[in-house]
Amino acid sequence: MLIRWHPGRTQQALLLVLPLCLLWAPYIAAQTVRPVIAEYSQKARGRFDLVNDTALPLNVVLEPKSFSISDDGSPSFRPLDKSIHLKLSQMSFRIPPQQTYYVFYEAMADSYPAWFVIYATLAGLPKQSGLNVQVELPHTVYLLQKRSIQQRDIQVSTAQFSPDSRQVKVEIENAGDCLGRVAQVEVRADRERVVQSGFPLLPRSRRKIIFDWKAGVAPQRVIVQFRNFKVESPLQERRN
Repeated sequence: MLIRWHPGRTQQALLLVLPLCLLWAPYIAAQTVRPVIAEYSQKARGRFDLVNDTALPLNVVLEPKSFSISDDGSPSFRPLDKSIHLKLSQMSFRIPPQQTYYVFYEAMADSYPAWFVIYATLAGLPKQSGLNVQVELPHTVYLLQKRSIQQRDIQVSTAQFSPDSRQVKVEIENAGDCLGRVAQVEVRADRERVVQSGFPLLPRSRRKIIFDWKAGVAPQRVIVQFRNFKVESPLQERRN
């Protein structure tokens, strides 16, 4: 059984999806990748750490992959694109108990921006109910273009509130060729607000977000915050 464990996801949330993980949770939570995300200006010379806090040695295999992100934020993975050139210090190794292993890498691409993920598959956890358990931990790398994303590249194409469903639908479009990172998306009324945490916005892409709005007053606007600027749009009311 392969468990794709994403740092930041709570252990309790995963257990709701996969009750068998209750048996392995103390072992799974003891593996960590640091950092989860790294950004570089074009070429990368980087490092990530794999921490084994268990009392067992673990075998690790690294597998780099390219990925796409759908409009709703779901990733889809594929073999590493040939346009990305990656050198890893090791492809497989063993981490002793209570130890940290350092993986060094260099990366460049034929054109920028570019992005990929290095999955570390950890094996060696105790069997449960006759099943072998492997855990995947991701280290995601973004190779950024020289020019920062510009405000003119970003548009809030949809900003609608449905009083019947009490939901806000927001669509954000990146019409440019630059990769940018949204710091947060905020839906506001005068004294009420709901916040969505940040995410990467790939070139020539869009992101759809649904907010549940529980306040008694209707929301008024949506604010998309980037590092150096923000984009605001009034909310339109839509009846189902």
